[in-house]
Amino acid sequence: MRDLGRGFGYLMKGQRWVAQHGKQYGVGLLPGLITLLLYAAALVALALWGTDIVGWATPFADDWSSPWTGLFRGFLTGLLFALALLLSVVTFTAVTLLVGQPFYESLSEKVDISVSGFAPESGLPLWRELWISARDSLRIVVRALVWGILLFALGFIPVVGQTVVPVIGFCVTGFFLVEELTAVALQRRGVEARERLALLRARRLMAWGFGTPLAVAFLVPFVAVFLMPGAVAGATLMARELLGEDTGRAPDDDDPRGAADPAAPGGPQAATGGRS
Repeated sequence: MRDLGRGFGYLMKGQRWVAQHGKQYGVGLLPGLITLLLYAAALVALALWGTDIVGWATPFADDWSSPWTGLFRGFLTGLLFALALLLSVVTFTAVTLLVGQPFYESLSEKVDISVSGFAPESGLPLWRELWISARDSLRIVVRALVWGILLFALGFIPVVGQTVVPVIGFCVTGFFLVEELTAVALQRRGVEARERLALLRARRLMAWGFGTPLAVAFLVPFVAVFLMPGAVAGATLMARELLGEDTGRAPDDDDPRGAADPAAPGGPQAATGGRS
């Protein structure tokens, strides 16, 4: 259970890091704001024309007697909007990371430098990094959608669907968020998607401790915008622990200095650059 606290500690430590680096925080807000505007426009459009879309897709209900046509299409419209909201929550991080790839790469590098004095580099051109990020994000989104549809269906089970299923949903969403966020730092270290997933599964409690409260907060996209820079910073610190690198002051460390030991593995004196 200690790993749950460590994961939450990295989330908080990431928020503290960006609070102490105002310039990096300000730049890190831009991708989230852009993504939020895009999603808001799409949801508004769906709210305005969702009924027309459902009506076009269900011509067989035109001849139904009242009130069944209205009830049926009203239910489908509500279901369509609910699925759109679910899709927004699940994909918000992936899209924001894709839009802000250069910004978050820079932020993650600054976190690495603040801990060990250097930042590992992938050595890949930007277009290649964007392609890998988009490909891996798509895979995560597809898996998340499968889980989302399954949990949505289980939500109709009496009692269990209103108690256990939402908790499982937040844990699943949190795990996928962590997978996406740690990819920023791990991709620079040449860690492939399968290996990243194996690392997180081995420390599943720590991933839940980081990602589950973040998933709850991300239900409000406006909040997600302000938490994203700190989430990337915290995920970078957590990625360092997953790989056994120095993390400076650990989330539950009592050392008030919060500085990396220069002689520690991964510290400035041991740093030589390149992939870990």
